Amino acid sequence: MAVTIKTPQQIALLREAGRIVAETYEELAPYVQPGVTTAELDRRAEEFIRRKGALPMYKGYGALSDRRGHVLRPPFPATICVAINDVICHGIPSPKQVLQEGDIIGIDIGTLYRGWVGDACRTFAVGAIDAESQRLMDASHRCLELGIEQAQPGNYIGDIGAVIQKYAEGQGFSTVRELTGHGVGRALWEDPAVFHFGKPGTGERIVPGMVFTIEPMINAGKPDIRTLPDKWTIATADGSRSAQYEHSMAITEHGPELLTVL
Repeated sequence: MAVTIKTPQQIALLREAGRIVAETYEELAPYVQPGVTTAELDRRAEEFIRRKGALPMYKGYGALSDRRGHVLRPPFPATICVAINDVICHGIPSPKQVLQEGDIIGIDIGTLYRGWVGDACRTFAVGAIDAESQRLMDASHRCLELGIEQAQPGNYIGDIGAVIQKYAEGQGFSTVRELTGHGVGRALWEDPAVFHFGKPGTGERIVPGMVFTIEPMINAGKPDIRTLPDKWTIATADGSRSAQYEHSMAITEHGPELLTVL
């Protein structure tokens, strides 16, 4: 699948989808507290997204079957993905999963508005957290900022991954290799794949009209991952904590325009 260049009119719709994502974070943030379940966060997110005239993009997404029709992975059952502590991404909200003081939680939100996708992730501290978890969150956020700075017309996708890898490893952390950023449009995952490691000057040339995410997943320990029995949740193999931040952006002649902001 080739990279699809978006028109200004299409980017305007993607901007609206992204704004709803940003508004949903504002709705959820006060409830990210000890004692709240991830199912409660999920319920509030879905109700808010639907009130805005959008649909939860993730709910019902991603079922996989083999050639015989055997289910390899069920459809994702929730509106948000949650990632507590050693979970990297794609965790399923649950009424049994209660936030605890000192946790960190990544919340990934996707919307579908008038046929166009908004997609972002933020990591939150639950109450007071330890200094190393805060350092991990700060480094992950800085990785996103550095990646965005490289998303300039004429640069390459590899420039984004290279600067993220250099910074993360310089802080004593690692960047997940198997999971990437991606193009965004009418589908949740489009080309190009945006790796969070690599070499400058490699990959797709960045041009105006591209729309994609940058979403570095930064581990406190090693980069290796494991998939849990639910077939969705991905965690660090060594049990170390992980943090992630993500924005969707459109490339203009003057640089990246963040779409998942207010």
